[in-house]
Amino acid sequence: MTRKYFGTDGIRGTVGQSPITPDFVLRLGHAVGQVLKRTQARPTVLIGKDTRISGYMLESALEAGFASAGVDVLLTGPLPTPGVAYLTRALRLSLGVVISASHNPFGDNGIKFFSAHGEKLPDEWELEVESALELAPSWVPSTDLGRARRLEDARGRYIEFCKATFANDLSLRGLKIVVDSAHGAAYQVAPEVFHELGAEVIRIGGAPNGLNINDGVGATHPAALIEAVKAHNADYGIALDGDADRLQLIDRAGRLFNGDELLYVLVADRLERGQAVPGAVGTLMTNMAVELALQDRGVSFVRAKVGDRYVLEELICRGWQLGGEGSGHLIALDRHTTGDGIVSALQVLQAVVRSGRSVADWLNGVHLFPQCLINVKLQPGQDWKSSQALSAAQESVQKQLLGRGRVLIRPSGTEPLLRVMVEAQDLELAQRCAEQLAKAVTS
Repeated sequence: MTRKYFGTDGIRGTVGQSPITPDFVLRLGHAVGQVLKRTQARPTVLIGKDTRISGYMLESALEAGFASAGVDVLLTGPLPTPGVAYLTRALRLSLGVVISASHNPFGDNGIKFFSAHGEKLPDEWELEVESALELAPSWVPSTDLGRARRLEDARGRYIEFCKATFANDLSLRGLKIVVDSAHGAAYQVAPEVFHELGAEVIRIGGAPNGLNINDGVGATHPAALIEAVKAHNADYGIALDGDADRLQLIDRAGRLFNGDELLYVLVADRLERGQAVPGAVGTLMTNMAVELALQDRGVSFVRAKVGDRYVLEELICRGWQLGGEGSGHLIALDRHTTGDGIVSALQVLQAVVRSGRSVADWLNGVHLFPQCLINVKLQPGQDWKSSQALSAAQESVQKQLLGRGRVLIRPSGTEPLLRVMVEAQDLELAQRCAEQLAKAVTS
């Protein structure tokens, strides 16, 4: 059975268009409540959100849906996605719910869920919810309706959790850090965490008005942070996205470090502290230079499907702790159950403070491979997977790359396009090979 509403990270779309409408979200809350009550007599769920103006409407609809199914609700107000995951686990609740569209503009919104253990839920659970959405509602009597209350100390609890992931014998004193909260869920939390650990903090992207989340700031728009770091002569800049589960980091020279590079730093730091790191998980898009650098240090590397939930599933399956995506979703299971932009930044800065070496120093010798991407238009019904010309071209390209490059061919999920990507140490080689493959698709 395929999922009708759930995508790679919950349910997401444009506000006012199906499925992000108050009537559907009310039905969703009711359906999820029905699923929870199959195994629990009186579930309690936690609802957090980012700063989008539509969050008020969707929060009310969700609350009503849960209450109608006999589920109690705790409300946090604006709180990072990983904060909801943490509090769900810490308070022994039944489920965590986040109202957010992450890095999307304010006109979008979405709903995603965390288990009682603070982890993303599997496809099977989402299918169960979708099946429940097809059932007639089962309203509980007035005596059994759910109750709602606000969790007043949610922000403080999460701040303390983030600080606890940083080594007790270290501090950030002497560092000047620009923190860009993307006018999003972390605007009250992130600056306080770094300040309370001793850093001098300059805030940008910290004045949400319901309409400006991710607007020219945050992890998807790092130019504002680069400018601020240079203007304030800061040591580092930290950019989060709207729900603060991804990270981009800037150094004082204006160099941007993406998630692939920061994953390498996390692994290298643990290795140099004598910790065993049997392997790390990336995705199909992870730069091959990082894969080879990790393998050179004796660390196995596995690629999952694109999406932090799939990285997490692979980590749990293998019993490993570190994984991530180039977009900045980083997972350190020895610190949190899910990707957390603030915690990830603290892990990188901890390596810097402990060693006295900059992030650039940690990455000395690791040079990301150039990538060449060509979008090839597919004809209606074209079976590119069975193309002998493409198969022969792939074999030829692999011989040219000599194991120091890679090919990724995948269809677009939204357009009739085939995305052909070649990664190699030499840009001209990557371009030549990508063009050879693209030509084979159209031949």
